[in-house]
Amino acid sequence: MRWARVSLFALAVAMGVVAVVALRGVTLYTDYLWFADVGFPQAFTIMLISRLRLGLLGGLVFWLFVMANLWIVRGRRRQLHLVGGIMEPLRPGRLLGLAGVATLGVAVLVGLWLSTGWAVVERFRYATPFGLYDPFFRRDAGFYVFTLPFLRLVQQFVFLTLLAGIAASAAGHYLTGGFYLHGDRLTVHPRARLHLSSLLALGFGWFAWNYRLAIWELLFSPRGVAFGASYTDIHAQLPAFRLLIAVALLCAVLVLVAALRRSNRLAVAAPILLFAVSLLAGSAYPAFIQQFRVSPNEIALERPFIEYNIAFTRRGFGLYRIAESPFPATPLLTRADVEANRDTIDNIRLWDWRPMKQTFSQLQAMRLYYQFVDVDLIRYPLDGQLRPVMISARELNQTQLPAPAQTWINLHLKFTHGFGAVLSPGNTMTAEGLPVFYVRDIPPVAPRQELTIRRPEIYFGELTHNYIIVQTEEQEFNYPVGEHNAWTRYEGEAGIPIGSLFRRVAFGLRFQDYQIIVSGALLPESRIIFRRQIMERVRTIAPFLAYDSDPYLVVADGRLFWIIDAYTTSGGFPYSERHPTGINYIRNSVKVVIDAYHGETTFYVFEPEDPLIQTYGRIFPGLFAPKAAMPAYLREHVRYPADLLRIQAHMLLTYQMQDPLVFYNKEDQWAIPREVIEDRTPAMEPYYAIMRLPGSDRTEFVLMLPFTPVGKQNMVAWLAGRADAPHYGELKLFRFPRGELVLGPMQVEARINQDPVIAQDLTLWGQLGSEVHRGNLLVIPIGNSLIYLEPLYLQARENALPELRRVLLVHGKDVAMEPNLEAALARVFGGEGVRPPGPGEDATDRDLVLRAVRLYREAQARLREGDWAGYGRLIQELGEVLARMEQQDAVRPPGGS
Repeated sequence: MRWARVSLFALAVAMGVVAVVALRGVTLYTDYLWFADVGFPQAFTIMLISRLRLGLLGGLVFWLFVMANLWIVRGRRRQLHLVGGIMEPLRPGRLLGLAGVATLGVAVLVGLWLSTGWAVVERFRYATPFGLYDPFFRRDAGFYVFTLPFLRLVQQFVFLTLLAGIAASAAGHYLTGGFYLHGDRLTVHPRARLHLSSLLALGFGWFAWNYRLAIWELLFSPRGVAFGASYTDIHAQLPAFRLLIAVALLCAVLVLVAALRRSNRLAVAAPILLFAVSLLAGSAYPAFIQQFRVSPNEIALERPFIEYNIAFTRRGFGLYRIAESPFPATPLLTRADVEANRDTIDNIRLWDWRPMKQTFSQLQAMRLYYQFVDVDLIRYPLDGQLRPVMISARELNQTQLPAPAQTWINLHLKFTHGFGAVLSPGNTMTAEGLPVFYVRDIPPVAPRQELTIRRPEIYFGELTHNYIIVQTEEQEFNYPVGEHNAWTRYEGEAGIPIGSLFRRVAFGLRFQDYQIIVSGALLPESRIIFRRQIMERVRTIAPFLAYDSDPYLVVADGRLFWIIDAYTTSGGFPYSERHPTGINYIRNSVKVVIDAYHGETTFYVFEPEDPLIQTYGRIFPGLFAPKAAMPAYLREHVRYPADLLRIQAHMLLTYQMQDPLVFYNKEDQWAIPREVIEDRTPAMEPYYAIMRLPGSDRTEFVLMLPFTPVGKQNMVAWLAGRADAPHYGELKLFRFPRGELVLGPMQVEARINQDPVIAQDLTLWGQLGSEVHRGNLLVIPIGNSLIYLEPLYLQARENALPELRRVLLVHGKDVAMEPNLEAALARVFGGEGVRPPGPGEDATDRDLVLRAVRLYREAQARLREGDWAGYGRLIQELGEVLARMEQQDAVRPPGGS
């Protein structure tokens, strides 16, 4: 009966193992089919073989080492004196049998753990030198990026293997009578003593190796005033580590001598010696040097180490490429200056992505199951000039389907894709404060030929999380047409054929969905498409790259494409300060393009000189395409990535100080300014703009961010990342003159809040039932000066449709709030105060009434101040507004409102 229970248990375990292996095999098989479908089967096989090779080799070495040590455990069978009495020792053969099974399970776990380090091993095998050497050990930076992580991985594996070998050997010797306690005396068999001492000697050798690696890791020391090896590290910690290497090797010899002499005291003395030297030389001595040698004369001793840290950090984050220029910040602009910079003025972005997303959702979603996930700012060459364009994909969110409609057929065969995109100029609005549309509606309507979308279906996007099956008996929902629907069939290239029963079973097991196996809607030509979510897609193909958090859509060649910025990163660049994310090296080496219909995914290399991308290119031949292979209609839409600029700006706050003394005292530390958004004051985000940079003769698309000093609100500089050829990827830093007060974003916000007329208007809107939302404050360089612009949105409390109703403009001491940018410019710089309405821009009665009230109040304020010139100008503008109201009333048809 007992053997029957054991047999049943063994059978159940075997069946469980077979099931797990079978499911894992199904996953690997379907993964291979997927990689082949996307065009990268070699990448799959390289990653799989690398994992298998490393895991099997590591697991085998671990198991053989432990078993070899247990094979040595063959001593005399001696009675074991335990607390409960005397028991017979285990026979060696039985010990090996039991231990072999148990060790095999542990070896599998160790192999699985080790296989996760496949990328570390492959980077080591195909390492590319940086051509940059550290200042102390004269090793190429590639040693620290590629080789040192590999050595640490091997060391960790050796530690686990040694630890398991020592534990298994000690237990084996104990259970076979190799050593035992007799009263209070430990009796050890000579063979057991020599065996365990040999393993302990290897352990001390491991400690020596650890100290050797720690010497190289001094270049990542946080001890000094700057990241990296400090004076104490080089002149105290380094000699201490070298001493500890010698002591650890001496201890290894001592334990072997102790085994031969059967001296327990000598064996105990070895670890005590290493601990004592480690405490005194490894900890106390460096602390003493730091406290009594370095601290009293820190700047003089640490100066060269600070210089190394500054140079390597700027290299790691690409800050060394920044071209710095002075920005004079001439106090006041004239109307002539404004007109001379029309190419910048006319492209100022008035719409923020948050209210634009709400507006798109209200006006262009069409159905509850359509959703706009994000709105991105890109640029298009329209009418011979670059124009800012807001774009968002109309994706299908299956979770918004009514519950009864969320059937298997609807989720996987019918409601398969989103439809089209909405494009709107970022610099204009209608008279009602709503966006003007370049592309709108379903099917997409695009007045401009260059924005026509001939293939609007979105099978790959940000919300396409589940698998679908195409070319079935069921037609796919395409888009709504009134009370009816238009239907379609997928004509693209994506998908894995699942006509055979074997593949249907395989995918049914993978997705744990029996419908794939039994459904009668599938045809011999049916194909399954999964990993359609674009971030999951690229992370599966190239998991070794880091990806930008903001993929963006573009319309090009009549199709929809996603563009994702990808980065090569490392935390092992020597002497480089680490970002809070843990990295100290980053390059935007790759742009990934995904066809929203076909799913075709291409990795374009934009920085071929990056050693990391060169290494990955050697590991995965055929994975990357050169920048020149990217079609021109896509290349004109690449952007300087916002995540990269955020990281670089964060590091630049400190590492714009290149003088060691200034760096040490943190005399010129910067900060990211804050801004007011609704009732919050978050840190300012980098923003895209089309402008003419100082010293340039043409407008370009840039990503920019201003800086303020720590603890102060005035602005000291601004950074621009360039996105247009031939300057793509360049960084320009413009510094304001020292001693010159340049208003920072929060000072501008305060000036707006303190304006009595603006405060009255905001109160009036609140009384009329509107919620006021303030958009992003933009700092716009014009010539050698600045203007500050902030859009103001009104939203009825019962309606989530924000309207762009006012533009706040600040320059010098002037603050203007007007219905549009032209009126605000006229208020600040003179000129026509009320711009004649353009097509689709007729002012509403409400706009004119509010403007008249504001002009009257501001005129009264100027009158009380004795500003007769200002009073006269405002009264003249008030007369123009009243005349315009009269004109509109005259042309209004009878009965009109």
